[in-house]
Amino acid sequence: MEKTIDEKTQGKALDITAHKKNNRKLYIESYGCAMNFSDSEIVASILSEQGFNTTQILEEADLVLVNTCSIRDKAEQTVRKRLEKYNAVKRDHNPKMKVGVLGCMAERLKEKFLDEEKIVDMVVGPDAYKDIPNLLAEVEDGKDAVNVILSKDETYGDISPVRLNSNGINALVSITRGCDNMCTFCVVPFTRGRERSRDPRSILKEVHDLSSKGYKEITLLGQNVDSYLWYGGGLKKEFKNATEMEKATATSFSQLLDQVATAQPNMRVRFSTSNPQDMTEDVFHIMAKHNNICKHVHLPVQSGSDRILKEMNRQHTVTQYLTLVNRLKEILPDCSISQDLITGFPSETEADHQDTLALMQQVKFAFGYMYKYSERPGTMAARKFEDDIPEATKKRRLTEIVDAQRAHGAYRTQEFVGKTTEVLIERPSKKDQEQWSGRNQQSIVVVFPKETYQVGDLVNVKIIRCTSATLIGEAVGLSKA
Repeated sequence: MEKTIDEKTQGKALDITAHKKNNRKLYIESYGCAMNFSDSEIVASILSEQGFNTTQILEEADLVLVNTCSIRDKAEQTVRKRLEKYNAVKRDHNPKMKVGVLGCMAERLKEKFLDEEKIVDMVVGPDAYKDIPNLLAEVEDGKDAVNVILSKDETYGDISPVRLNSNGINALVSITRGCDNMCTFCVVPFTRGRERSRDPRSILKEVHDLSSKGYKEITLLGQNVDSYLWYGGGLKKEFKNATEMEKATATSFSQLLDQVATAQPNMRVRFSTSNPQDMTEDVFHIMAKHNNICKHVHLPVQSGSDRILKEMNRQHTVTQYLTLVNRLKEILPDCSISQDLITGFPSETEADHQDTLALMQQVKFAFGYMYKYSERPGTMAARKFEDDIPEATKKRRLTEIVDAQRAHGAYRTQEFVGKTTEVLIERPSKKDQEQWSGRNQQSIVVVFPKETYQVGDLVNVKIIRCTSATLIGEAVGLSKA
């Protein structure tokens, strides 16, 4: 679920710095989760080596790529509308334009795109981006091109991403790909394959490179970062077959987090996304050990009903989740927690819904991402369950969950009023260009007057007032951290 990307960047063309002079123009859009935006940076690197310059003018593009999300029906409908737009431009302005679909939607709908709809020239799955030059050559020869084979070992660890639409302050660092958890509502295991982790040496190299270029904050990224496990390569599920030496020298997520924070003590470190069943207490202790690891955990719960969690194939109960949350608060009292919640899952009763509201009341999440259930073809839920909750009921329950989260968000932001918090300046405020906007360690947005501060500064800000999602204050000086 998408949680570290500025919403303003979604659906906009991304700038690529080409390494070769060429007249070919590339236009690329990304939708969905942070991993898709990270993948677009990988694609940008691969295509820049092929001599593509970019354009933000769709009509002049030789190649148009859209990196897609398949997690919800709404996301797919958005992409379909964009594809209609591309083809209209191709028909009316630039007949030589080639159109390609990348990412999860490409993986799921490959035959439909090429065979039935004929609206794209190229379909490329998340593990096949290195093959884009070959596929592009086929397309330019007048053929359709497709590569959506799921890889058992591809991590793109050997590719230096081109930072797209970057503020030069925040960067994504992918550490693991795929997912083994098989939640019944989720298409990720089918579109991105099984879990495999990236060599920690390549991760540290990328982090060092970002630091040398002036970046101030990184987010270690994966569908499930807590599942990170490096033992020399291969799928996580095959770790049981590793040699004793590989097992003895394996690197877990907590160890990687420790290595990254130690290597760059002046760089903020975040991570996303976590899974309650894989989160371990040693991660909390590493967070407490390092001042530069931000005190925020995104911990999707999905439902407050044990019965629904079982139907979702989530490997945690409400009690286990709350025990984990309580332990996190004991070790890191100032840590914020955010959530993902799905309402209207098949067979969800009013009692199940009230259980979710009760869990929210107990935890009081700082913020969250809340959705109506959307049946995804190919998932276990689609095969096993009837989507039997009326749309009006889904909407009403979602409204109640959103209202509860707004109240809890206000409760959490109010806790900062009168206190001083450290903020990394990221950009001007959207609402007032005379104000800076940034996030504190708890990942809550803070705005304050610009004065003489600059983007990238770490500033101590005294909070004067707040909304349910934003802290408003005055700077009291640069942080000495």
